[in-house]
Amino acid sequence: MSLGKSAVAEPPLRAPLNLQFDYTRSTGPTIGAFVTGLRDGRIVGARGSDGRVLVPPPEYDAITHEPLVDFVEVGQTGTVVSWTWNPEPLSGQPFDRPFAWALIRLDGADSSLLHAVDVSSPDDIETGLRVRVRWADERVGGIHDIVAFEPGEAGAAPAAGADTEPVAIITTPLDLHYTHTASPEESWYLRGLKEGKLVGGRTGPGGKVYIPPRGASPTDGVPTKEHVELPDKGIVTTFCIVNVPFMGQQIKPPYVAAYVLLDGADIPFLHLILECDASEVRMGMRVEAKWRPREEWDYTLKNIEYFRPTGEPDADFDTFKHHL
Repeated sequence: MSLGKSAVAEPPLRAPLNLQFDYTRSTGPTIGAFVTGLRDGRIVGARGSDGRVLVPPPEYDAITHEPLVDFVEVGQTGTVVSWTWNPEPLSGQPFDRPFAWALIRLDGADSSLLHAVDVSSPDDIETGLRVRVRWADERVGGIHDIVAFEPGEAGAAPAAGADTEPVAIITTPLDLHYTHTASPEESWYLRGLKEGKLVGGRTGPGGKVYIPPRGASPTDGVPTKEHVELPDKGIVTTFCIVNVPFMGQQIKPPYVAAYVLLDGADIPFLHLILECDASEVRMGMRVEAKWRPREEWDYTLKNIEYFRPTGEPDADFDTFKHHL
């Protein structure tokens, strides 16, 4: 059903979003040497093809593009090259009180390391200030093994721990807070979901219907300003049976993730297929949306809990093969 253009231009939707996860990676020989050194109370750089000692060590030489494996231990004291004051620290930063960020050139290094300098006032830091490492009491092989730098010359180096195996894996927690502003098309699509409607967009009569709507037709660039309300029934075009468990998984495998082409739409979207055995799902299967209770509806496709078989005859392959 075509709804035409929106009669009232409503402002785009905006919402705060938080992206949080642990990023785990293997270190490789170069980063591994650096973080293993930190765990052992040492700072290790790598010598490039031009003779410069780089800290932290990049994995590849900027000139030859070869791996950097000529490791050099540098000093635990250095000089502030440049700095900026941080009057309002964010959650997860080294201190919950004001401190300085600085680029520090360690003795024996030719590049600068970015880290925190623990001083009480911007009057206590300047370019050229000599600073030393303050090590964490417990070190695990990561940049946080250095708590911060502080004014002064080097003290006694910390004793190495009992672990002698190189650090091969590091895990970095990521916590990103930002505000997402939806496009006008995305906004009326989300407002439709809040009302229990599936609203796509097209350029005009005879144009292809996209859901979620796009800002313009990808074939001719004409804006997709016409709203088209679609039914919550469609067909499975392609699908995948998920058998492998993974972190954060909310459904016990096996289950089916499928592209569902709604009746009247020209592009499918990804959703779950439940209320049937995974082995029964097939291309052309007729499905319908299983909506959550109305009081749980929000501006999200999660208002549809999943799709389930309708029991109707399968669609003929020729009717949807062009949408694969």
